[in-house]
Amino acid sequence: MTQSSRDRTPAGDGRAVSPRDTETAERLLSRGRLSVEGRLVQASNATLYCAVEWEGLNAACVYKPVAGERPLWDFPDGTLAEREVAAYAVSEAMGLHVVPPTVHRDGPYGPGMVQLWVEPDPDIDLVELSRSEDEAIRRMAVFDAVINNADRKIGHLLPPGDGHVYGCDHGVCFSVEYKLRTVLWQWRGQALTEEALEALGRVDAGLRGGPLGERLGELLTAEEVDATRRRVELMLKHRIHPYPPEDWPAIPWPPL
Repeated sequence: MTQSSRDRTPAGDGRAVSPRDTETAERLLSRGRLSVEGRLVQASNATLYCAVEWEGLNAACVYKPVAGERPLWDFPDGTLAEREVAAYAVSEAMGLHVVPPTVHRDGPYGPGMVQLWVEPDPDIDLVELSRSEDEAIRRMAVFDAVINNADRKIGHLLPPGDGHVYGCDHGVCFSVEYKLRTVLWQWRGQALTEEALEALGRVDAGLRGGPLGERLGELLTAEEVDATRRRVELMLKHRIHPYPPEDWPAIPWPPL
């Protein structure tokens, strides 16, 4: 599923909210009235396009109810929404802001994940972007290594056209087993940038008795939180981008 599957924005006279204004966006997503306007039919799980409004603010968003999650053989049932929220928490703790504001709340079809819609620039070639050495894409690669993303497809990249790149669909992340599967392998084995090391240091501190560890403990199992901490430790120790797993497909299928 890609968020660009629809090019609609919600109607309304209120002030639109930017994904960079995370505090306001989180309040809107958590407290606003959700109105389902459509469904992204390409998605493997129930993924609903919604408008959300609250106190003069409005935005488009994606709502994925837990009830619409398809069972997976390698992830516990009913946990994908929490993993999406956990990915947002890590993105913010790292200071990379590569995941749009995301919350867990009740909705028209029960509890689920609600994420601010980011409309990608249609003039940006996502395939070319995914193969480039753009620093925004490199940040995404570091982030994916931390959360152990098992499904970084090209269509999960959301470049709004301002030089930043967001990512979506982080439901199959945080496995205890090494399952990194991504189209962003161009830096494998290369030295991490100072920016990346600083971001890893922030998430490491947050996992060691900080608010990030507490938050992830609410969303993931203790084993998954511990595995995340160990991945960060290894990256800080070796100071390189990880290599593909030897016993797991390195690229998701289809890659788009």
